[in-house]
Amino acid sequence: MRIHWCGTGLSAVPGLRRLILAGRPVTVWNLPVEAAVEAVGDLTDEIRAMEPATFDAALGRGDIVVSMLPAHLHGSLARTCVGRGAHFISSSYITDEMRALDEPAREAGVTIVNEVGLDPGIDHLMAHDLVARYRASPAYDVANVLSFTSYCGGLPAIPNAFRYKFSWSPLGVLKALMAPARAIRDFSELRVAHPWDAVTSFAAPLPVPETFEVYPNRDSLPYVADYRFDPAWKLRDFVRGTLRLNGWADAWAPVFEALAAEPDAATLEDLSDRLLKEHPFGPGEPDRVVLCVALKAERAGVPVWHESWALDARGDVRGSAMARLVSGTVALAVEAVMARELPVGLHAAPHDARLVARWLEAIGHEAQVMRRIDVTRR
Repeated sequence: MRIHWCGTGLSAVPGLRRLILAGRPVTVWNLPVEAAVEAVGDLTDEIRAMEPATFDAALGRGDIVVSMLPAHLHGSLARTCVGRGAHFISSSYITDEMRALDEPAREAGVTIVNEVGLDPGIDHLMAHDLVARYRASPAYDVANVLSFTSYCGGLPAIPNAFRYKFSWSPLGVLKALMAPARAIRDFSELRVAHPWDAVTSFAAPLPVPETFEVYPNRDSLPYVADYRFDPAWKLRDFVRGTLRLNGWADAWAPVFEALAAEPDAATLEDLSDRLLKEHPFGPGEPDRVVLCVALKAERAGVPVWHESWALDARGDVRGSAMARLVSGTVALAVEAVMARELPVGLHAAPHDARLVARWLEAIGHEAQVMRRIDVTRR
């Protein structure tokens, strides 16, 4: 069983290095090869050019392919894996293209794992943990009213006037802002055409209290079932969203205006290029990641159970916070597939209590702050 790690971009390296240092059989694939040599050449000479014919010839049954390539390349790579009897892992969201591979993967005895990065990924683990703890608590009652929130954001550790900085192309951020969002708020489905129209304030339960701006993104509703909420539970709020520094909405007002005009692809790329030029992370400048996931149960308007996970990580000598959290979680998924701890077919981050606990413990070493808080006792 060989690990084929494809891509050595900014979010890929810490987890890759950890697997190599642990003595795992890893071949690194990248274009250009020189970038991979710079990233891990001090640890291995198993570095190859990511060329289809060469890659296909090297892929064996039972191997594990990790794709840290752009998301639009995952589908074809995963199909190749299923056809060759190899497992596939990426940190990206599960797409319809990936869902279509679930049954073929099961028939081939192949495991496909997506959503095992930061967000999605670590947020799922925290949610699974909270739901399991609530179900097992004395306060559990099917009649309770529940509120669930999950907010994550990559931030500059040193705030700037724009309240955000870019490590790579802003195009993905801009496209996400142009996509509608869906959540539950006050017992009703909330549909948001422009996420910036739904910005609210959020007090993060960090050791030093801090407030942020948050907004819903993507479609939160499928995760009600994914997090194993009982259909009989009464949901007041359920939202997965993005977290930004205070002042972000005001600083980005001109960007929102440009996006509201529904720019064509060329105009959007021009905007992306300009933002990257004007607001980049400097060489060696630390980033920051904040992730907060909470579940609250109320009875007659009074909280009877309320716990929250809070993570605050900053770039340091180990690398950027974003890279450590994304690739470190991917590495945990690789090791789980190697140990046959994940079943065949398509899966997101695991909900098995033993895996969740072990992964969260390992992830905690990558953050300066990571704790689960009993909010009702604070």
